Amino acid sequence: MAIDIAVAGASGRMGRMLVEAVLTSADCRLSGALDQPGSAALGSDAGAFLGRVTGVHVTDDLRLGLAGAQVLIDFTRPEGSLAPLAHCHALGVAMVIGTTGFSAAQKADIAAAASTLPIVMAPNMSVGVNVMLRLLDQAARALSEGYDIEVVEAHHRRKVDAPSGTALAMGETLARALGRELKDCAVYAREGVTGERDPSSIGFASVRGGDIVGDHMVLFAGTGERIEITHRSSSRANYAAGSLRAARFLQGRAPGLYGMDDVLGLSR
Repeated sequence: MAIDIAVAGASGRMGRMLVEAVLTSADCRLSGALDQPGSAALGSDAGAFLGRVTGVHVTDDLRLGLAGAQVLIDFTRPEGSLAPLAHCHALGVAMVIGTTGFSAAQKADIAAAASTLPIVMAPNMSVGVNVMLRLLDQAARALSEGYDIEVVEAHHRRKVDAPSGTALAMGETLARALGRELKDCAVYAREGVTGERDPSSIGFASVRGGDIVGDHMVLFAGTGERIEITHRSSSRANYAAGSLRAARFLQGRAPGLYGMDDVLGLSR
């Protein structure tokens, strides 16, 4: 039986990738396409960019766009991701949230909504990235002494937040494995005379340019050797595939806030 899916930000780069993934999936059906007020795509067929007629038109009316949906997939902005929460609750629509850049208060709002809705929220929906997070946990535990840790990420010129949500998730994973709090050991900028590196710190560096989809590398630099664990995305298709996997996971799921580790069975 097909899963009815609505896509938020349907005319954006990630939104279009999601629409295409849903339309080409054997077990998913596009039920709604949402975009922000004033978007030039409003009123157009959601499949027009593919030369397809789907009968689903892009709308900024949340209730209309969510009608008939079982899952909403949202990769927009923090404010845009929070807007549908009440409507999803009223209509019984589960959510897959891949948006990054949430404040602590916004995360708390989503966690509160998850008491009545099943929600998968992850800073990165890529299967490969989530496997990498598990590898980082193991590496950090084994390399807890004598190795300096740096997280380097690169994204396209239009990305508005830094470090990326994925880089921060990697930092959280590393800090947790080392028994630390990221807020106490993260270093986000270096300039001028900084003094010697604090061996307990986790450094971050961000690169922005061109059309880089998303590269993440974690460096464990020891004496006489270094270990690099890297993930590179060449297409947003992997994020879309992971999102559909999350949508399938949510079918029949009890209310709660889930991560991609739950979806992939990595939390067992």
